[in-house]
Amino acid sequence: MTIPQAQTAPETSALPITDDHRPAVFAGFLGWTLDAFDFFLVVFSLTAIAREFHRSDADIALSIALTLAFRPVGAFIFGLLADRYGRRLPLMIDLVFYSLVEVLTGFATSYRMFMVLRALFGIGMGGEWGVGASLAMEKVPPRLRGLLSGFLQEGYAVGYLLAAICYFFVFERWGWRPMFFIGGLPALLALFVRFHVKESEVWKKTRTKNWGELGKAITSNWKLFAYLTLLMMMMNFTSHGTQDMYPTFLQRHWGLSPTRRAAVTAVSMVGAIMGGLVFGYLSDRLGRRRAMIAALVGAIVMIPLWAYAPSVALLVVGAFLMQFMVQGAWGVIPAHLTELSPDSVRGFLPGFAYQCGVLLAGLVAYVEALFAQRVSYATAMALTAFTVFSLAVTVTALGRERRGIQFGGNTQP
Repeated sequence: MTIPQAQTAPETSALPITDDHRPAVFAGFLGWTLDAFDFFLVVFSLTAIAREFHRSDADIALSIALTLAFRPVGAFIFGLLADRYGRRLPLMIDLVFYSLVEVLTGFATSYRMFMVLRALFGIGMGGEWGVGASLAMEKVPPRLRGLLSGFLQEGYAVGYLLAAICYFFVFERWGWRPMFFIGGLPALLALFVRFHVKESEVWKKTRTKNWGELGKAITSNWKLFAYLTLLMMMMNFTSHGTQDMYPTFLQRHWGLSPTRRAAVTAVSMVGAIMGGLVFGYLSDRLGRRRAMIAALVGAIVMIPLWAYAPSVALLVVGAFLMQFMVQGAWGVIPAHLTELSPDSVRGFLPGFAYQCGVLLAGLVAYVEALFAQRVSYATAMALTAFTVFSLAVTVTALGRERRGIQFGGNTQP
């Protein structure tokens, strides 16, 4: 079984490669970095927030699932806007929106208010990836697309790392609320996009003439959308299944202090960044699917060390290697999804499929938290990881790829 070929727009001549991709890649990277930074503040502060609102860990973990559940809403809204009106303006609006919501989270006075704000943040978070990735990937040279895809996607790991650093320095002194005030920084990135990032020439050339034409382009690719959603569900199982409850695992299972939890997580994110770059680079040479499968199989091998390390030193090694593999597979995703998507719906299709996959995988942290109430955290996370890695390998292998396709021309280089 393989996915169908994407239904593309009529054949056109390829666009010339320009050298203005650097600001777009940087903007996409930094946008995803700050998005992840804001998201993982909840992950690090989970037990403290639960204590303040007199709730269980599972209740606050449910807020993570809620954020993930609303990400498709943002991807739908901002993705449509990106294909109809261009990539830049929707990206700027999205950056300002989720920055405002993040600051307001720091003022939450009740569990209900906190949950509403996390849902709204999910809308903003869901809108950023698809718009930013399409803008960046449409500008980079095809020969560098895998490497820069890894760089772009590992903005997520950098955001996690920055959240760990913020938690390390801020939490024990001032608590969890000031960290969310720092989360308002992405609004400044909108100014950078406004003055330094040019609109996508691919979008200008292949844009649809009206909403009806855009709707037809989207619906004609429903089979491709279904496959990409399934793929992204599996990929989100792998990342959220190994990351979202990991600081809680370090606290409950290992009894580590907040600073030591932040340090271990920071080391794991260094591994993630390196893995994304390495496997992104390899995907330009070996192929997108081969690189992803190699990383996922490597992650399976790392499970015993990651979950059952006999010492803190080996725990750190396991954390580093696990995220090297997990985010290695993820580093290929921006290039892989944008290459599979037709020009006319590239702003909408990859991002919406990504976030629908998030929605379907969103309860993994909540399930892990419930599972850990019956068995150890280590066993809950190990069994979850083995299951989701195996499924991700299968779904990746069933797909196709269009490595190095020339955007704007629908031809192979």
